[in-house]
Amino acid sequence: MAKTPSPCIDVCKFRRAGHCIGCSMTKAQKKAFKELSSPPARAAYVGLVRTQQVAMGGYDGWRAAYARKCAKKGVAVPPEESGER
Repeated sequence: MAKTPSPCIDVCKFRRAGHCIGCSMTKAQKKAFKELSSPPARAAYVGLVRTQQVAMGGYDGWRAAYARKCAKKGVAVPPEESGER
């Protein structure tokens, strides 16, 4: 079974106070995701990124891009937690 892919959508432009304009993660957050191995931990991290995006605003295109990335890898998009957009 394939792992949940990184929330990174390969934009990688850190122009919002150190956060990527594509996924909202910092360089440290991107590195931390790579170190996660369990599927629940990876899915929870995606939830963290979603929450961060809601707080920061302006990441509406990420959802569609991440869904395409998951489909390409043959993995279901992790479900949204309650309280997320």
